[in-house]
Amino acid sequence: MRCLGLDLGSKRIGVALCDPDERVATPLTVVQRGKSRNDDHAKIASLVTEYEAQAVVVGLPLNMSSKVTAAAQAAIEETEQLQRALSVPVHLHDERLTTVAANRSLLEMEMKADARRRVVDKVAAAVMLQSFLDHRRNQRDSAGDAR
Repeated sequence: MRCLGLDLGSKRIGVALCDPDERVATPLTVVQRGKSRNDDHAKIASLVTEYEAQAVVVGLPLNMSSKVTAAAQAAIEETEQLQRALSVPVHLHDERLTTVAANRSLLEMEMKADARRRVVDKVAAAVMLQSFLDHRRNQRDSAGDAR
């Protein structure tokens, strides 16, 4: 199943895409926030159609003790709105430390600060989506072992 991963930000939305076999998530694009969430969700709906995504995964920014922060509550509310705007299922997935991991990876590539700012959101979306895919694969493997 092909999935889009979203890293919701106040100014930008990082977007990642996985292959149909759900093995690898890759950074896709960054959507600049528009005048309204409806505009943003229309852009995401267009990407869902263009890439034939069968699900969308939205990063949930919990704090380190798994508590729902204001940012997490905002992501939950936007995810509910997004679900109404899309014809595919929308899932939430823990995104703790994805931006940190994305920044670290880009720093290791010796990317300059201005270049990092342009891509960090889509890289963070890919890190989060890969975590979602790995989690699903581990659940399937565990279910198979229990038989």
